Amino acid sequence: MAGPVKRVRRITLLALLTAIALTIFMAEAQLPMIPVPGVKLGLANIVTVYAMFALGPGDALLVLSARIFLGAVFSGQPMTLIYSAAGGFLSWCALYLLRKALTQEHIWLASPVAAIFHNLGQLLAAAAVLRSWAVMAYLPYLIIAAVLAGLFTGIAAQALIRRLDGIKL
Repeated sequence: MAGPVKRVRRITLLALLTAIALTIFMAEAQLPMIPVPGVKLGLANIVTVYAMFALGPGDALLVLSARIFLGAVFSGQPMTLIYSAAGGFLSWCALYLLRKALTQEHIWLASPVAAIFHNLGQLLAAAAVLRSWAVMAYLPYLIIAAVLAGLFTGIAAQALIRRLDGIKL
């Protein structure tokens, strides 16, 4: 009986994390835009970082993919699917590699790196859509924004991991 119960708990947790990430994503979309176009805090990534380090890469990818797809559907902007998927996948790859290198005390460092790769993925998608590398000139500004926002979300994810450490699936 433990097997089915554990599976139900895991699915419930993944659904809950997806709902939280989607809610954060939709709420953040309602905030006034930062003066630099395309820059935002990326608060939903707190959930992705938590899932990667607390649950593992497979579960983190499931939560991230569901949030990206549902975010595009609920926002009514199908182009966000392309940009979010490209950025999200590169970000996930960075988190996956950093998961093996970082200790439990240094998880917060993963988020700024993942944020940089997220922005890089979005710019690569934009370059492909626009068929122009000119968008890459925006990368230095996005790196600065990614580091700042990533530090904030990384510290929040680290605190969340510490707080929820005792919860069992």
